[in-house]
Amino acid sequence: MTKKKYWVPALERANTVIEEIANSPHQLRLIDLSNRLEINKSSMFSLLHTLETLGWVTKDKSETYVLGSVLGFLGTTYLNQFNILETFANEARKSIEQVDEHIQLGKLIGSDVFYIGREEGSSPVRLVTDPGTRYPAYASAIGKIQLSKFNYEELKAVYPEGEFERKTEFTVRNVDELWKQIEHAKKDGFVIEEQEGAQGFYCVAAPVFNQSNEIEYGVSFTMTEHSWKNKKTLATEEIIKLANKLSENGGSFSVSRGGN
Repeated sequence: MTKKKYWVPALERANTVIEEIANSPHQLRLIDLSNRLEINKSSMFSLLHTLETLGWVTKDKSETYVLGSVLGFLGTTYLNQFNILETFANEARKSIEQVDEHIQLGKLIGSDVFYIGREEGSSPVRLVTDPGTRYPAYASAIGKIQLSKFNYEELKAVYPEGEFERKTEFTVRNVDELWKQIEHAKKDGFVIEEQEGAQGFYCVAAPVFNQSNEIEYGVSFTMTEHSWKNKKTLATEEIIKLANKLSENGGSFSVSRGGN
């Protein structure tokens, strides 16, 4: 067999493991996968540990494996992306005409946000979260607004360690501080994040609902401090309008003037 040019054997091996698990969910343990695929136990352990950490596979109580939530999200996103991304691009441009700042679309997976779309205003500033990247949800408005679907106990389950790695001096420090922000989000229908994810940047995010009235995505405006001082109210109004347009149920929140 001719050697494939630019081939990455590790990815091929991981793909083989995932396919095997997909074909036999809740049936295969580490030793079974090792024997079936003729991969030594040490290498298989490393593969499975990495795939578990990434959320691609999950080990159940009987030590057998199933596909993880990330693959479920990717599969769903593949089917839905043509609709949500096209709608997002069209509607976000209308909001940008009003505010002229960058807008992002993201999905909460575990404790992180996966950024899947962005439309840019005229600002020359570069965001640290390109589409396809992931970022801690606790340090981003687009993540916090999606965390607002949880109650306190569920939030603690997402962050069992309790304390957070701070991205800036302004980043929320722990679950209890985050919960206070979540409570405001539940009441207001939007989240404001001031320099928690990156120094000098301010964001406002609103939730996008699916047909079951559950939060499915988040959308956010991001801008510099100078722009924020001038556009805070307008950006908040526009991001909620955009989220309502993207929501499959027509939206559930409106701007609350009592929000922080």
